[in-house]
Amino acid sequence: MLATLVTTVLAVVGTLLGAIVSGRFQERAAERSVLTNHAEAVRRDRLEAVTALACATSDHRRAMWMRGDAVLSRASAERNQELLDESHRTRSEVTRPLVALRVLIEDQAVRAAADHMITLTYAMREAFGTDEELTAAREAAKVAHDRFVDTAASYLTRTV
Repeated sequence: MLATLVTTVLAVVGTLLGAIVSGRFQERAAERSVLTNHAEAVRRDRLEAVTALACATSDHRRAMWMRGDAVLSRASAERNQELLDESHRTRSEVTRPLVALRVLIEDQAVRAAADHMITLTYAMREAFGTDEELTAAREAAKVAHDRFVDTAASYLTRTV
């Protein structure tokens, strides 16, 4: 009878230990799944911030080009005002993705490239003196844009 009791106790203990171990494995698998999903969501958000900032800055660069061209070609006051309003709208649209980028990406190279791109794009407003100045300012802003995209792509590749 003692042998039966010992066998029963061992069977119960074995079953309980098996359930505990199995539960712990399931818990770890769930934790890994949550961590993986979180990492994927952060990566998606970072990519969206980079993309949105690059697009918004491109839109603003185009608006500044059109505004500068209108000033240089002596467009009507109405047309200049329309383009001024458009450039204010596009400049404002740079803010949201820039904030998202700063919150989501701590990498100093990406931040510096973003700041440089934005600075050169905003600086186009100082280049309305001649066609050559405006063209040079636009080209510098384009180069900074491409450098930002390359720097951000390198960062995103490293952080997969």
